[in-house]
This record gives sequence, C-alpha cells and structure tokens, in this order.
Amino acid sequence: MLFETMPVITGAETDAALRFCAEQVVRNLPEFTYQFQKAYSEHSFYQPIENTDWTTGFWTGEIWLSYEYMTAAGDPSAALLKKAGEIQVESFLDRIVRKIEVDHHDMGFLYTPSCVAAYKLTGNQKGREAAIKAADQLITRYHPVGEFIQAWGAMDAPENYRLIIDCLLNLPLLYWASDETGDLRYRDIAEKHIHTAIRNVIREDYSTWHTFFFDRKTGAPDHGATCQGYRDGSAWARGQAWGIYGCALAYRYTKQPEYIDLFCHVSEYFLRHLPADMIPYWDLTFTDGDDQPRDSSSASIAACGMLEMIRFMEPDDAAVWRTYAMQLVKSLLDHYAVTDPAVSNGLVLHSTYSNHSPYNTCNHYGVDECNSWGDYFYMEALTRLQKDWNPYW
Repeated sequence: MLFETMPVITGAETDAALRFCAEQVVRNLPEFTYQFQKAYSEHSFYQPIENTDWTTGFWTGEIWLSYEYMTAAGDPSAALLKKAGEIQVESFLDRIVRKIEVDHHDMGFLYTPSCVAAYKLTGNQKGREAAIKAADQLITRYHPVGEFIQAWGAMDAPENYRLIIDCLLNLPLLYWASDETGDLRYRDIAEKHIHTAIRNVIREDYSTWHTFFFDRKTGAPDHGATCQGYRDGSAWARGQAWGIYGCALAYRYTKQPEYIDLFCHVSEYFLRHLPADMIPYWDLTFTDGDDQPRDSSSASIAACGMLEMIRFMEPDDAAVWRTYAMQLVKSLLDHYAVTDPAVSNGLVLHSTYSNHSPYNTCNHYGVDECNSWGDYFYMEALTRLQKDWNPYW
C-alpha cells in the first residue's frame, strides 16, 4: 500500500471539520441566498454572481449538505439552510424554463446537487420539475452517431464533436430521471455514453484524456486532446479525479465488473503521481519541487470516488480504498482547509480552476484559490466519512 505512514482523519476530526463547513455556509447565506458564488474565489473570497455559470449547483449542494448536518445535530440553523436551498431551487427552475446558459452538458453538475438533492431530502416538487427539465435538456446533446453526449459548442460543428471526462458526473441525473418518470430513454443514453467514454478516455497506462473526439460521419474514435491539462498526453489532475469518481458511478449504474478493475487502475495511477502530502499539483506531470500550483479540489473528488466505490467492494479491498480516502481528506484538513472566516469565505484553499501552459488552450483564472466544486466535494467526502450517506448523484 502506498503512503503507509500518512495519517488518517479521525471521527472527531471529521465531525469538527464538517461542523466548521456548515457554519461557514450559514455565515455566507446573507450574501449567497439570492445570488450564487462565483466559480472561484479572488484573493480567497468568493464574489456573488447570478445563476448563469456551469458551477452554481455546487454552492447549492453545500447548502443541502449543511442542512443535512445541522438537521442531524439539532441545530436551529437547519431551517435557514432549508429556506435558502428552496430559494435557490426556484432560481434553477427559472433558469431551465427560460433556457439561461444551458446549452452544454453540465446539467448534472447544475441540477443534481441542487434540485435532485432538494427533492430527495425534502420532497421539493419544484426541484423535481427542474431536474427533469434539465435531464430533457441534457439528452438533446446526445449523438447517436458515436453514442455520446457532446460537451460544448454547436451540435453540427466538427471541431466540437467530442466528449470530456467530466461528463461521467452528469449522467446520474439521467438515471434519476428514468427512475422518477419511468422513461428509459434517459437511462439508455446515459448507458451508451458511459461505455463510449470509458472505452476512449482511459489510456493504456490508465492515465486519462480530458477530451476525446469522434468522426462526425462514422462515429469512429478519432483522437484525444487536452484543454485544461499541461499538454496532450499528460494527466490533468482533475480529469484523473473525475475518472476515479466516474468509474465508481459507472459501476454503480451498470454493474459491469470490468469497471471495478478500471477504477482500481485509474486510482492507482493518481496515487502513484501524488507528491508527499498526497495533494496533487494541477497536472500529474508535476511533483515535489516543481514550481507549479496545486489543485486541492482533485483530492476531494478522488476521495469521494473512492468512498463511492467501496460500497460495492469486498471488505478487505474496501478497507484499503477507505484508508486512502481518509488520508486524502486528512491532508486537506491539516494543510489546505480554511480554518478562519477572516482568511476566506470558502472551505478549501489552493485549488486550480484553469491554468494556462504553452501546450494547452485554456484561460488562466482561479489559480491557487478556492473553487466551488472543491468546496462541495470536500464537504461531500466529510459527509460520506461521517455517516452512511444517501448520494445526490
């Protein structure tokens, strides 16, 4: 086992960390109930935005995770959190009805931790309606030729005939919609995308492509590329983490036994390329001594994927992956987590949204900051460690 000497987070530490997160979310409600957090902080503080970005669902997800925690703790702030979550669900319903910035594949990131969560936790009917409409929007991006959901751009544009690894986290919305409505179209499209993605984004060495292109006429696999990694052929840290969580969800929904094996290999690649404190640099090409920014959000995503997968493993294997997850979260808590509201209104420092390099096409922003999914998945990992959690995904 790698990192045998790294400590694991204790139950008391988990509870204390989760309480701080929930209290931080409550402190943020005056500014972020009718508005949302920007995708990344600036000088460690989030600014308010309208509900237009692909990331706003993560902030609402933090509200619902905090609601779960405060309800179990008997804390009266649970009522404030529930009200705030309901207000944000109304915003998400309005957004999908009016089709505000929804012409992309991130309907799951937007509507699962916000509206599906609201419906699962409180029976919120507006949440249910919004999430089903979001699933309807998501399947409009499905290409029968190639059998995948296109990530971005015009549907007839050859330069955008591609999927990205992140989309594996958007698919639970479709499975949920099938279960809710009885309409198997959602499930069928999700299943086809999973198999197409898994076949193509995982390389022979179990590193992963960020994005993969297909031939528009035949649907045949064409080539992989990166937009956000250091270069084509390197392993973008967050993409590898999406692969870990994505393989776990792929197994949960399809029960294909080979996905357990792929999960283990993709996770092992991630672990073998971590620095000494287990928190990755923004691309797994880099390690201790490199003058590069970290991406703490990748560690949180990977921990959540491991904690998802162990629900389907034999006890001995599950214990190994639970230990890795507990080590990742312990390192985040000790070295990256916000502990003082005067320092940041976020939860986890030293994330990277998008870091430009000479070999990629991405913009440079949100580098060495908090970001909304990093905060959300850190809370989710703590919640998974604290109790037998009923996933939103």
